[in-house]
Amino acid sequence: MINRKLLTVIIVFLGTLTSFSQRSLSKEDRLKLKAEIDSILQSQVDQDKIPGTVVLIKNNNKVIHSRAYGLAQKYDLNHNLVDPPEKMKVKTLFDIASLTKVTGTTTSVMLLADRGQINIEDRVCKYIKAFDTPDKKDITIRHLLTHTAGLYEWYPLYYLASNRQDCFRIIESLPLIAPVGQQRRYSDLGFVLLGEIIEIVSGLPLEQYMKQNVFQPLGMKNTTFNPLATGGRTGIAATSAGNPYERRMVYDSTLGYKIKEIDPEQWNGWRTYILKGEANDGNAWYANGGVSGAAGLFSTARDLQKLVDMLMNDGMVGSEQFISARTIETFLTKDKFNNGLGWMMNPENSFMKNAPEGSFGHTGFTGTSIAVVPHYKTSIILLINRQNCGLSDEGEYYNVNPIRLQVFNSVMKYLSEKN
Repeated sequence: MINRKLLTVIIVFLGTLTSFSQRSLSKEDRLKLKAEIDSILQSQVDQDKIPGTVVLIKNNNKVIHSRAYGLAQKYDLNHNLVDPPEKMKVKTLFDIASLTKVTGTTTSVMLLADRGQINIEDRVCKYIKAFDTPDKKDITIRHLLTHTAGLYEWYPLYYLASNRQDCFRIIESLPLIAPVGQQRRYSDLGFVLLGEIIEIVSGLPLEQYMKQNVFQPLGMKNTTFNPLATGGRTGIAATSAGNPYERRMVYDSTLGYKIKEIDPEQWNGWRTYILKGEANDGNAWYANGGVSGAAGLFSTARDLQKLVDMLMNDGMVGSEQFISARTIETFLTKDKFNNGLGWMMNPENSFMKNAPEGSFGHTGFTGTSIAVVPHYKTSIILLINRQNCGLSDEGEYYNVNPIRLQVFNSVMKYLSEKN
């Protein structure tokens, strides 16, 4: 039997580690960290690398930095400076792109699983009969959440579909491109299908289910699809001038998205204006009315923080249990590819490289990101409207992963020094 005195020492030691990890930064360290973050982000704005950004950093249930930099829109369609420019604000609404996958879709699946309405080990064919085929019958909800179903990573659904149901049918008809469960291939289509399953199980349109069951209960009043639909909405960060990169995905085979069944010339519904309040993602906008399980949500840093707070507090919202701690643990447990269900957890991810064990996060194509470090009870939300600066001469948007990592490393430096 273990020596009782030794056991006491171990317990005290573990308790000390916990208290260290949750200890707040001193006022002096907070001021230093703020200055460092300000320098990183303002320099990017000043160099015209990005139009603007909003950062929100929280440590041990206390906001230690919240600030906006630069402009919500800097350029017009012809890349001329807008006059007058629209200043970025902390409350500015962003197209969060693939953060939709974790903010809306993954949280919705969590709720359905927590309430016993689905099981993540359920086969997809239980809900979508078209998946009851020899090659697809073993695909589970878990596979969709972990991007291991073997589905196409992306497909220009709007070339063949003009509504949500058509999109579902096209995805169901596509062949697999990898064996089920054998590879992680990040797939938008898998999350579109999760959106279909949410609708089938709940009996509600996806946007209505998310609003009633996720956003309203969490107090995320500014999180929505199609923010212009209600009229009068202002303070939205601009994204791209049409969809030039997505058009390139269809036309330029060197990007690896060339779809042999698609003739790039057979569709020409590309937008020719600055996108502001319309989903940047083509499949969400052109084929799904702005609503998709993969993209399309708009939100603010403060709203996203409410979701993060719930996850970091074991599913509690105030005195209410929103989702059970057990379900959250299930979704934030790594699979064999080092990622969770929906959430990225691999410490090799370039936006939160070498993060402490148990960290999780996600990014969005428009420039948005969330990084959560439970070990330090810390979260970093960084929203950047990178696309409004346009494509580079090489046909790419500015890579903001180095900015994300700089901010992340600065926060981690102060927290690790504190410990």
